[in-house]
Amino acid sequence: MKISPNLKNIFYSCLVAIFAFLILFLIVTTLLIRSEVNKNCHAAISKYEGDCVEALIQMLDNQENSFKQRNDSIWTLGQIGDSRALEILQKHYTGIIPNREKYDESLSQYEMKKALKLIDGGINITHFIWKQKYF
Repeated sequence: MKISPNLKNIFYSCLVAIFAFLILFLIVTTLLIRSEVNKNCHAAISKYEGDCVEALIQMLDNQENSFKQRNDSIWTLGQIGDSRALEILQKHYTGIIPNREKYDESLSQYEMKKALKLIDGGINITHFIWKQKYF
């Protein structure tokens, strides 16, 4: 069976378009994550001493902070992937993950599980792109 040149061109064009879309998606996702990590780091550093990880750890451990602030700290610590956060995450991790967690009513066990996995060597595709900016 012979494939027409037009069909080949359409096929290759579709492959290029799909590849370009995936690259664009990766870039946009990376920029959004970097922006959120940057925002959460600055919020923690403005309130606590130390570098970003140290400030986020203090933000998480301080019960006077809102659950949203503390959950944002959990997510950010996971994205950063620094092993200094293991102890504090393990301290607050119960392992009981409800079906629906309200992000502003309790510490997110789901986010803690993800953060612990990322710190323990889980795959974080976008991390290598923006990590050098912070550490």
